[in-house]
Amino acid sequence: MKDQLQHLLTKCIQDLISKGTLNEMPSKIRIDHTKDNSHGDYATNIALMLSSQAKMSPLELAQIIIDQLEHRSFLKKVEIAGPGFINFFISQESSISIINEIIDQASSYGKSDIGQGKKVLLEYVSANPTGPLHVGHGRGAAYGATVSNLLRNAGFIVDNEYYVNDAGRQMDILTVSIFLRYLSFCGEKLRFPDNGYQGQYINDIAQVIYDTSGKEFHLKSDLIFKNVCKDGAEGGDKEKHIDQLIEKAKSKLGGGFKAVFKVGIESILSGIKNDLAEFGVVFEKWFSEQSLIDNGLSESCISKLKNSKNLYEKDGALWFKTTNYGDEKDRVVVRDNGNHTYFASDIAYHLDKLERGYDKIINVWGADHHGYIPRVKASIEALGHSSNKLEVLLVQFANLYRGGSKVQMSTRSGSFVTLEDLRAEVGNDAARFFYILRKSEQHMDFDLDLAKSKTNENPVYYIQYAHARICSVFRQAVEKEIELNVDQANLSLLIEQTEKDILRELSRFKSVLESSAIQYEPHQLAYYLRDLSTHFHSYYNACKFIVDDKSLTLARLSLISATQQVLKNGLSILGVGAPESM
Repeated sequence: MKDQLQHLLTKCIQDLISKGTLNEMPSKIRIDHTKDNSHGDYATNIALMLSSQAKMSPLELAQIIIDQLEHRSFLKKVEIAGPGFINFFISQESSISIINEIIDQASSYGKSDIGQGKKVLLEYVSANPTGPLHVGHGRGAAYGATVSNLLRNAGFIVDNEYYVNDAGRQMDILTVSIFLRYLSFCGEKLRFPDNGYQGQYINDIAQVIYDTSGKEFHLKSDLIFKNVCKDGAEGGDKEKHIDQLIEKAKSKLGGGFKAVFKVGIESILSGIKNDLAEFGVVFEKWFSEQSLIDNGLSESCISKLKNSKNLYEKDGALWFKTTNYGDEKDRVVVRDNGNHTYFASDIAYHLDKLERGYDKIINVWGADHHGYIPRVKASIEALGHSSNKLEVLLVQFANLYRGGSKVQMSTRSGSFVTLEDLRAEVGNDAARFFYILRKSEQHMDFDLDLAKSKTNENPVYYIQYAHARICSVFRQAVEKEIELNVDQANLSLLIEQTEKDILRELSRFKSVLESSAIQYEPHQLAYYLRDLSTHFHSYYNACKFIVDDKSLTLARLSLISATQQVLKNGLSILGVGAPESM
């Protein structure tokens, strides 16, 4: 219906341009669903937008537009409201036509082509493979996967990508942490560094190495700790302490250091991949940071920046003049020891993305990366590409609450709740739904007790219960040998207010999906499904669906069948199941 109104208004404006009343077509004709039934079904502000162009008041132009509109049977009436809004009231015959449309299109209902086949690369999660995914990563995973589903539903071609930070200092800290735990299994007595990774998973990996390789990598702990500065808790420098331990381990182990690293990274990455797959999050590509170094792209980017006069030397390091492109200060890309910074790898990674031919590149990052955006955009501009191709969506951390108290977490110490733990406690459906229930850039408090509850206060339970209730009605229909045939249903019998409310909600589904996709806001769809469920539950409590009047029975069964399909389609996009019984 919205498309028909769009076409009608476009034709009207074109006619007014040909008559000289208006000069040019606006870039967009906005048509919105009204919030109040008394204001009709749809409204447009087109008269307010074009009044200055027409050199008349919005009210005058609104009346001219109404007079110019071609008569269409789907319009019951058209009115002017407020300062010049135009309200459209849809006829009963047109309102009920949505039922046939939904049932005919089934799982395809709600799809659109507004994306016009444009190619999008969506990178999200990309957590350092230094341990299992925790609940903070889970929010980024649920958000990114749902945005991907929305964009695909809207006609975009989307590739999901995970950037694996398998190079650099954090990987060295991970490796030395595993190695020191391994030495403990070999019988060595040592003090574990403050800055090491301390989760149980480190012990588990070390145990695997010991079980499979025995004492192949065994070294006396004195060889590793000799002449190493004191740790932070000992009155020293914890950063220097861990870095010196890494240097010692590398020099003493030789190729063994890489062997320990290989077991560690493979174990952790395997766990991450399995965790995400079980969460319904699938990536087309896992991109290795190390590959940028191995194939020379990182070095090539540095050379390009040198040639473009964007680098300078200071204190033995190479600095990128990001301030020339709007950043607050210049950034180091090669340290004084010759090692490339994380930023240097990121420059190479984004250049690789751009050269793969995508129309849009979207990064889903944690909100703590907000300050990182200007320097990445600066590198894109410096390498001759438009930074407008990159869009960064920020996701705030999720706080867990149990029994009204906040669950305390610390990643480095290993005292955190993993995504796997969360899924085991509340289930995939509740986790996926609760994660996207707020705007991604807003802080969220995840109430574990609410997510597990089987009450109307739990939004995912409430929506799934609506779907299950509809399924139960159809099971009753089968028992009474009633077969749904929409073609035989007299849909004009749907005159109850609760029925009109549902029809109105069903007509909003496509618009909500498009808006959710374009604005990257899955919560819009979540709230829509909750509203639709509210209308259905009210309908369920107010009216019987299977009655003596067969025509009325078929009409009502048709309406709830369409409702069931929309609930199922919407939940599918959110990555949430639609149970048939609860």
